[in-house]
Amino acid sequence: MDRAQLRGMGVALITPFDGNGEVDYESLRLLVDYQVSNGAAFIVVLGTTGESPTIEESERVTIIDTVRQTIGGRCPLVVGAGGNHTMRLVKRLQEMDTTGVDAILSVAPYYNKPTQEGIYQHYKMLASATDLPILLYNVPGRTGVSIKPETTLRLAADCPNIIGVKEASGSIEQVRAVVADKPADFIVLSGDDHLSLSFIKEGAEGVISVIGNAYPEQFSRLIRLSLEGRYEEAEAVQQKLEGMYYLMFVDGNPAGVKELLHQKGLIRHNRLRLPLVPASDSTATLIARVRQQIEQAAELS
Repeated sequence: MDRAQLRGMGVALITPFDGNGEVDYESLRLLVDYQVSNGAAFIVVLGTTGESPTIEESERVTIIDTVRQTIGGRCPLVVGAGGNHTMRLVKRLQEMDTTGVDAILSVAPYYNKPTQEGIYQHYKMLASATDLPILLYNVPGRTGVSIKPETTLRLAADCPNIIGVKEASGSIEQVRAVVADKPADFIVLSGDDHLSLSFIKEGAEGVISVIGNAYPEQFSRLIRLSLEGRYEEAEAVQQKLEGMYYLMFVDGNPAGVKELLHQKGLIRHNRLRLPLVPASDSTATLIARVRQQIEQAAELS
């Protein structure tokens, strides 16, 4: 795979459920087609936004197959595969049907709170278990541990198929440190929608987005303008969307974006799997208000 294909706006796809809490494959197909048809550079399934901890193994296989078929080669497919049991994850990667899968996104091992050496050895083991390109995923707010820049750079140097990192640390300094010393073809992607413009100014090459589920055309334009150095135009798009960024996370992810997608008619049911629950009524009201403002601004532009 050409690494440049993972440049731009990737979408961290939700997993839609039906009224009984089962995977809604019809909504999934419609949502994937909506993303690809409206500017998504690549699709990421079974990540945090996809509620991966509550997805059964049999469902994983069918979800990947459904998304792969719906994409139909129009853009790359990245699959989330992370965990805090290294050897169990190695086994999953070795047994995984990789047909049509272009890369793996693997979150830092959570809860165990490994040292930086432990994180390095974990990813080195994963890299040896698959020929697929791997994106590191640094999200210390969820995992309890941060992949420090020196560890990211060490993995980039030592493991040829570790090709990039999704940085959801919220730290511009972290991004700056990685960009300063990374190999030329190592990809840095934002994991925070609201920081994407700032991260790109520091040398990041795109984002794996939550809000892109609902606004792929607008947010992909923001990222494209940013990458072209047209920052004033990008900031104008940012101003139209920024009221929604906070609402996507105030009740946790993906509660906010599922509420928004349901309001927009892009999924049939606003359903999450416990322990996650839908956004509160007050948040839903705010999302509806800001959604109306965004739509009115789009009509006027």
